[in-house]
Amino acid sequence: MSFAPWRSHLSRALHRNRSQPYSRYLQLATVDTQGLPANRTVVFRGFLEDSNQLQFITDARSNKIAHIKAKPWAEICWYFTKSREQFRLFGKLVLVTAADLEPALQLARQQAWQKLSDSTRLQFSWPKPGEERVTNPEAFSPPQPSAKEPIINFCLLLLTPEKVDHLELRGEPQNRCLYLLQKDQTWSTQSINP
Repeated sequence: MSFAPWRSHLSRALHRNRSQPYSRYLQLATVDTQGLPANRTVVFRGFLEDSNQLQFITDARSNKIAHIKAKPWAEICWYFTKSREQFRLFGKLVLVTAADLEPALQLARQQAWQKLSDSTRLQFSWPKPGEERVTNPEAFSPPQPSAKEPIINFCLLLLTPEKVDHLELRGEPQNRCLYLLQKDQTWSTQSINP
């Protein structure tokens, strides 16, 4: 597997900004079932092994699941403050649920679950996200789920980029590069005006 040419730039930005915990937070935009934009902050969980797919996690009960099933296209926008770089990655989302039959994807889902903190895993046992607030405080103190096996509503979310726009805001003039995935699965690279 050869990695996309933008991967080295993104890896460098992650490394240069590693002292800032929020550097792993980015915005994920989808389209809801009525065709309207929906945006939220998610945490980058690394790349799927031997691929260019970016990993995130989500709850199968969240609203974004219906968005993804109806229209799997999405874009992320990621800004790194220390290196003053922006990455916009456009592509298709792949949702890996408990029902997914692909063994490699189930393994990736399990590994993503095992890397989570206990407090993050516990949130998947809380009441359904986006519904009216439950007033019983015990609903937010369920038994700790297994650290080994993901619970049924835990999903791994993968973004398969097809277009990457990388803008470096340092310098005069600034640098901007566009990467496009071609039909033969190779990437074209073009310097464009900032």
